Amino acid sequence: MKTLEFWYEFASPYSYISMMRIEDLAAAANVEVHYQPFLLGPLFKEFGWETSPFKIYAEKGENFFRDIEREAEYYGLPQMKILEEFPHPGLAAARVALVGMKEGWGVEFSKAIYKRQFQDGLVTKNKENVLGVLSALNIENAEGIIERANGDENKSHLREITERAKAKKIYGAPSFIVGDELFWGNDRLERAISYCK
Repeated sequence: MKTLEFWYEFASPYSYISMMRIEDLAAAANVEVHYQPFLLGPLFKEFGWETSPFKIYAEKGENFFRDIEREAEYYGLPQMKILEEFPHPGLAAARVALVGMKEGWGVEFSKAIYKRQFQDGLVTKNKENVLGVLSALNIENAEGIIERANGDENKSHLREITERAKAKKIYGAPSFIVGDELFWGNDRLERAISYCK
């Protein structure tokens, strides 16, 4: 079975759309997915950006907000709710997701966080909302998970992932990697899966 690396950022609406689609598409194609949450912020800073290019360039931003409305409608997803604070910081969710990847619930947590943010319009950097997601998934010892997520070992792991993203020349999310091939954007998901075959 071929492996597809799925690099996703919790602040990214396009990553959310891909997360809602990738499991069924990959299963139908007999492709294994390696889910990799990461942070775009450190990469953007390397490019000299202090925020998302959708905020830096007005025309790009205006089209972006309309585009994600169209994309959600096209893929049959609920109307998206974009938080006033955009891009919404994904650090807290990424740290918890990394703990979940080690323990087997990271993918379901990632889906739930995306739904909480882009369907319910709730702030996911808020500890109470993250705890609420863990509770809804019946994951035990949520407080302990938050503590581990914010521990030095997990923080170091996330920094290592950022360095790996830089080494792979990732510049946006979602990104899909098959071998040495990089595909960027939700609209490249099917192409990346096809390339696996």
